[in-house]
Amino acid sequence: MNKIVKSMFISFSLFLLSIHSLQANVDEFPGRKAFPDIPVIELAQLRDKINDVVIVDARSRYEYETLRIKNAINLPVTSKTFEQDLKNLVDKVNKPIVFYCNGRTCFKSYIAVKKGLKAGIKNLIAYDAGVFEWSRNHPGLAVLLGKSPIDPRKLISKNSLKTRFLNPETFSNKIVDHGKGSIVLDIRDKYQRAGVGFYPGKERWASLDNLKELKKHLKLARQTNKTLFIYDEVGKQVRWLQYALKEEGIKDYYFMEKGAAGYSAMLKSME
Repeated sequence: MNKIVKSMFISFSLFLLSIHSLQANVDEFPGRKAFPDIPVIELAQLRDKINDVVIVDARSRYEYETLRIKNAINLPVTSKTFEQDLKNLVDKVNKPIVFYCNGRTCFKSYIAVKKGLKAGIKNLIAYDAGVFEWSRNHPGLAVLLGKSPIDPRKLISKNSLKTRFLNPETFSNKIVDHGKGSIVLDIRDKYQRAGVGFYPGKERWASLDNLKELKKHLKLARQTNKTLFIYDEVGKQVRWLQYALKEEGIKDYYFMEKGAAGYSAMLKSME
């Protein structure tokens, strides 16, 4: 490592120490309590340091392709090769690495840093405000559906998303009511699903990591005018699918509130 790069690493390490001690707004970032040893960087600080770091998206490929920080690299933290992929990246870039995910309640950025540190990799940090806050504040440094700068007005609001949610019981009842006029879609990844679905014989599985398979089901729903009933693990991932549904012109669809976790909680309450 040459003197310039070494100096940069030392400088950035001191920077990490200073921001790691920040206590402001801790209540707004539950991950900072859950991962107290993970260094974090704030929105304004990342913008100031953007040319001095490598930004890495720890989410799924699908989420990355939908909305991302401009010039970010995608290394899904759920990948079996994550640690090796990160080591390969570090060997190439000679810059500190900043991970991000969806927002303040998404823990993937912390988990990515934790995995990297455990693998012996240094100079890793989490930008935990997430891609939405970044995109609203810096639309010229964000990419939405392949286009940049973005129009922040095209970011789907939480209120718009909320209107599509049904509680697990209502969600299940509507599937029965619609009968053959419905398509049930489980978009959890293979680790979350573990081979188990909730609507045997009725549902299809297409994770957000399998874009080709996912689009096949969306196209079928549009062509057959069937209602889509979609669920994920905890009700967080479906927001990304909403962009694809809008792009495909699909208007008749519902999401399960709190996802598979909400369904399991419902079953437990009935015991």
